Amino acid sequence: MSTSSVPTCVLSGTDEGVPSTTPGHDPDAFVEIGSLTKVLTGTLMTRLAADGVLDMDDPVEKWLGATGGNGEGTGITLRHLAEHTSGLPRLPPGLTSRTDPYRAFTDEALRALLPRLGDLVTTAPGEQETYSNFGYAVLGAALVAADGRPYADALRERVLIPLGVADDVTPHPPAGRRKLIPKGLFGRPSKPWTMDGAILPAGGLWATPRAAARVLTGLVLDRTLGEPAPSWQRAGELTWHNGATRKASVFAGAFPDGRWVLVHRLGGSPEETDRMAVDLLRRTGR
Repeated sequence: MSTSSVPTCVLSGTDEGVPSTTPGHDPDAFVEIGSLTKVLTGTLMTRLAADGVLDMDDPVEKWLGATGGNGEGTGITLRHLAEHTSGLPRLPPGLTSRTDPYRAFTDEALRALLPRLGDLVTTAPGEQETYSNFGYAVLGAALVAADGRPYADALRERVLIPLGVADDVTPHPPAGRRKLIPKGLFGRPSKPWTMDGAILPAGGLWATPRAAARVLTGLVLDRTLGEPAPSWQRAGELTWHNGATRKASVFAGAFPDGRWVLVHRLGGSPEETDRMAVDLLRRTGR
C-alpha cells in the first residue's frame, strides 16, 4: 500500500498561528491511538502524586500483591514502570493469538502473574530502558488500586476533564459517534484488537485526532497539568510519543518553540507514520 493511498489525518500548529488540518480522514471521528494511551496513563500517575495519593517511587507491591517467586519485593517502582526501566519484558507472557493478541490478557490474567512478577524481569529494575506494554499494564493496575476507581473513571476525572477532552477520549466510542476502522483484506473493515482488559492503560484508548492533538498541546506545550509525565519520549528538544495497533498508527510531537504535529493513519506502516510526522516538524522549522 503506497503512502498516498493510506487515509491520513494531519493536525499541526505553531505558537504563531491557529492549528491547521490537512484534508484526510475525519479529525472528529474516533480512531485507535494505541500507545499514545501511555502518556495519559503516565499523567494519571503524576496527578495522583501531586494530590498526595501516591509517590512515584512507591514500590509496586505497595499497591499490588506483586512479589518475586521467593516472596521478596520486586525492586520495581511506579517510576520504573512509567519510564520503561522496570526490567519487565515488552509483552505479557502467555500471549498466543496473532490476530487478537491481548484478548486473553484480562484483569484476572494479570493478577495471576503478580505473585511472580519479580521473576519475570529480564534486567534489574532501574538499570536499562526496555519498552514494555506489560509494564504499563502493571502500572495501570497499581494506579487503579491507589485511586480506588476503574481506570476509565480515574482518568476521566483527573486528566481528561482538565484537558477538555473527556467526551472525545474513551475506551469505547459512544453510540452515535463515528468510528473509523482501517480496511483489511478485500477492502473489508479490519477487526480491532481487544484491548479493554489489563492492557487498556498501555494502548487501548480511542480518541478523535483533534482530541489527541489537544492532549499533545495541553500536556507538552501548555503544561495544563504540570511537567510532562515521564511517559513521553525525548529526542533532543523534541517531546514525542507514537502508537500502533493492528492497522492504525499515530505520532504526536512538539518542540519548545511551539511547533507541533499529530499524524494519524488508517493503514500503512507505523514507521512511515513516524517519518511523515518528523519530516513535517522539520519543514515547519525552516
